[in-house]
Amino acid sequence: MTTLLSSALAHTSRNQHLLLLQSSTAQSCLPILRALVKQADGAARDTTVLFCFLYAPSSFLDPSRGLSECVRVVDRTANVPRYEDEPVSDKDWVGSLKTAILEAVRAAPAGPLNVIVDSADTLLSDLSSVAETTRLLSEVLAIVRSRGGSSRLIIHALSPSPLLPILTQTRFSPSLTHLTAHPPALLTHLSTAYLTPPPPLSPPEKFWGVFIPIVERHYESEKLVFGPGGEGRGPQDFVVEVLVRGGADGLGRRRGVERVLEGWHPTVGGPCELRDLESLKGLWAKRPVLEAQSGADPTQNLPFNLNLTPEQQRSRAQVPLPYAHEGKPPETAQAPAAILYDPDSADDLDDDDPDEDLDI
Repeated sequence: MTTLLSSALAHTSRNQHLLLLQSSTAQSCLPILRALVKQADGAARDTTVLFCFLYAPSSFLDPSRGLSECVRVVDRTANVPRYEDEPVSDKDWVGSLKTAILEAVRAAPAGPLNVIVDSADTLLSDLSSVAETTRLLSEVLAIVRSRGGSSRLIIHALSPSPLLPILTQTRFSPSLTHLTAHPPALLTHLSTAYLTPPPPLSPPEKFWGVFIPIVERHYESEKLVFGPGGEGRGPQDFVVEVLVRGGADGLGRRRGVERVLEGWHPTVGGPCELRDLESLKGLWAKRPVLEAQSGADPTQNLPFNLNLTPEQQRSRAQVPLPYAHEGKPPETAQAPAAILYDPDSADDLDDDDPDEDLDI
């Protein structure tokens, strides 16, 4: 069965030219980024330009295999502002960086084009301006859109980041595929503390109403992973929140907004269902109902007797219960119906006939 995450990675949707990968301190999204680079390395028709600002190219590509002709790497990890051999002003540094990025994108051969930015936050640090970074990414996205087809811009960012609220707006891109990595401990916490497991174990409306406000508070996930009792972050499976906005599916049908939770399995190296994650097996496991074991009789070994003798039990059974008739239908009265009136103290009643002086 094709999942929304696998469709997003395979890029089967039309007019989806922006893919945003969101990591956090509690959970990294780099395994998905590596899978995308590996997928691009095997695509013969598409050209991929990989900008490495934070991670070395060897983090995504196997050096022993050699570099494919369809993947062009722009390694900027050694270029750090104000650490050049020759002093350069900040304005000239920003201008040269923007020129190098745009020229590398425009120089790609004709046809579908994929541009991958491994760290938007490092690019922001190099440009020292949110506005300049946003404007540069917008120009790159415009070039990618002009290529059409399966072209797309893939941006990896670390939350919380000042770029994320801007990149997710419809003004930046009407269509968007947003993949956010979450630690499995977050779903376990929601299931135990809020009694809200992920769908279909709970209604989607209830789950998203609890899930979204908590994930917006990033310290919640960090506390679950790195706090007391946390297992820390390691090479393990994780949860992926998939949000797809706009565009069209493989059949050309227009999309609205879809949001689902799926898993990423390290052994498979790809998407899977949540129930297949080893760390979340306990959420779907059927817990057997343990029958209460009969313990020792509490009436034993007491200095007094709590039991009744047969004579006491017979006497107890003969005691009339005052409320034994409650809940039973009333017995049918045999006497004819009559109106009984009990005079009140305020009633002015007189036994004499008030009209006895009249000749009637």
